[in-house]
Order: sequence, then structure tokens, then C-alpha cells
Amino acid sequence: MDSRSHTHVTAALRLCLHALLAGLLALVVVRAVGEGAPDTAAVVTVTLLTAVLYAAGAARSSSVHPGTQAGAWWLGGLWALWAVLLVLSPDALWVAFPLYFLQLHFLPMRWALPAVVVTAAAAITSFAVHRQEIEPGAFIGPLIGAAVAVATVLGYDALFRESERRRELIVELVATRADLAEAERTAGTLAERERLAREIHDTLAQGLSSIQLLLRAAERSLPENAPAAPHVRAAREAAQANLAEARSFVRALTPPDLERGSLAAALERLCARTTAPELTVRFAVSGTPVELPTPYEVALLRTAQSALANTVRHAEARRAEITLSFMDTSVALDVVDDGRGFDPSGAPVHERATGGDGGFGLPAMRARAGSLGGALSVESGPGQGTAVALTLPLPDTEGERAA
Repeated sequence: MDSRSHTHVTAALRLCLHALLAGLLALVVVRAVGEGAPDTAAVVTVTLLTAVLYAAGAARSSSVHPGTQAGAWWLGGLWALWAVLLVLSPDALWVAFPLYFLQLHFLPMRWALPAVVVTAAAAITSFAVHRQEIEPGAFIGPLIGAAVAVATVLGYDALFRESERRRELIVELVATRADLAEAERTAGTLAERERLAREIHDTLAQGLSSIQLLLRAAERSLPENAPAAPHVRAAREAAQANLAEARSFVRALTPPDLERGSLAAALERLCARTTAPELTVRFAVSGTPVELPTPYEVALLRTAQSALANTVRHAEARRAEITLSFMDTSVALDVVDDGRGFDPSGAPVHERATGGDGGFGLPAMRARAGSLGGALSVESGPGQGTAVALTLPLPDTEGERAA
């Protein structure tokens, strides 16, 4: 009868309710016919009308259900016919028990409980009027039936709500697992892109750059009309073309944040989208920006992401600042926060918290800095905030133009 659930349990409960009401109505008819009561014809007629009305509502459960006007009128009609049957036969009081369940099911709880009380009072009054005496059983039976019905419905509703909460938690868990799997795949893809870009730059591109420089030097040392000059020139041009192709591979493998603009713009976007309770993140550029090789930009961006992620997750800071500084011979990145800090020498908690999350750890930052000939320094102390500084030497200008 409740369209929100179609389990086998609820279907069985509906069938039991149908059978209970049909059996009690049949009992009223059998008792009236067997005892030869003067109102037997009226009892049979009202009982049949009650059965027909109940069957019609059960058959049209799509329109006759809780929360609809049709359901309210249907329930009111059943109660009215039952009230007439109470006047005609004392045995009709037992029909009150399935009526309790219908009232608790179709009416809001604030109306269902008073309706159950009224129904129980009507059953008790009918028994007293027909028997012309007051017995304890006349009170106990309807009251116990009402209490059992209320307890059953409330218990079922509690179980249903708990089941719904568990179902929602399972759905949320499955969605979270899917999100985590997607995040892991994305992180793995980005890490592999960075590795390939670094390998191409450090091996293929640098090798082609060296070949080009050597061929250029050889071309300058040859006489102008030397037979080998055209071949050297052709080899140098081939090396230059392949170097350009290698550079395009490196650019294609650049992290998405760097594809949409400069390193400074990527860092500014990182600060803007970093959120945490009561945390303000600011970004500044010092010095005159110069064009950096892709591995340098990747190292600086990843270090900023790592340090800022640690600030958000562990520092409980209110303010953080990222500064990108361009100097004559080096470029530096500083990430400073006013959080709770840690002991860099021991750092058991902070190192463990940041060393095993797929690259967002101090060892990974140091390794990235060392691969480019730079250095990473960390200054912190309990209650004194944290300062992470990455310094990379600027590449040779002529060598970078070739690379």
C-alpha cells in the first residue's frame, strides 16, 4: 500500500492486512447469521459494502494512497461504515484492529494517534452498549490492539528510516570510491606526463641541443668552400628540426595549469582555488619574470601545490603566502604559513602525514629540486608556522635557447 517500498516484506504485510480484515468481516457475518439476530440483513449489507469499499481502494492503490484526498475519503468511508456496523453488531469491534493500521498508515502521526484513540473508544463503547455491562476485557482488548498497532508501525518506520540511511551511505560510499579512483587515475596520468616530459627534456632534447651546438661549432671551423660544409649544415638543420619536435612533445605533456598561461598565472589560480576554514592565501611576484624551461615551471608549480596542500591539511593556518622571486642567477619559490608548525629535524607526524600521498611530501620536493640542481629548505617549529623555500639556478641563456 505504500508506493515508496515494494519489498517482499511489505507485500506480505499488505496481504496479511487484507486477510485479517476479510476474516473479521466474515466473522461478523457468520455470527450474525448463526445467532439469528433481528438486524442480520442490515449487518450483511453493511459488511458487504465495507468489503467492497476496501477492495476498491486496495485495487486502486495508485490513486488511493497516503497524502491524497482520495485516500482520506476512502479511509473516512471505511470508518463510517464500521461505525454503522458497530451499532448493528457487537462483533464488529474486532474490525478496529486492522483499522488501526490503516489510520496509522494513511494519516500523519499527529492525526493518526487521536484517530486510533477514537477508534478504540468507539469499540469499547459499542461493547458496553451491546452487552449492557462493563468488563475488563472490553477495555483491555481494544487498548492492547491499539498499542500493538502503534508500536508495530513506529518500529517499522524506524527500521525503514535506518534502512534508507544505510542505502544512502552505501550510495555515497560507492560514489566516493568512484571519485577516488578517478582522482587516482588523473594523478597517475599527470605524474606520467611529467615523467615523460622530464625524460624527453633531459635526454632527447638536451642530446639534440648538444649535437646542434657541436655541428654549429664544426660548421664555423670549416673553410667556406669545404666539401663537408653542406653536409654539416644539413645535419645541424635536421637536429634543429628534431629539437623543435621534442620541444612540442614537452609542451604537449605540460601540466594543464601551465597550459592556460604563465607560471605566475598558474600559481595565482592555485591560491584562488585553495579553500580551508578561515584560511587566506595570497600570491606575489618579485623581480622581473623570465621565461623558464618546462621542467622548472613544473617543479615550481608542484612544489607550491605540495606545500599548500600540507598547509591546508595539517597546519591549521589562518594565512599563507606564496612568493615567486626572479633573481639574476636563480628563481625561488617561498610558501609561508602561520600554522602550528612542526619539528623539521624529527618531524615524525608531519613527514608521515606528507610523505606518503603520492608526491605531496618533503622527500618528493627535495628530490624534484635536486634533479634540477636546486635546493629545498624548510624552516618551522611547533607553534611558529612553516616556511618552505625552493631555489633553482637559472639555466645558461645560450644553452636554454638551444634547448
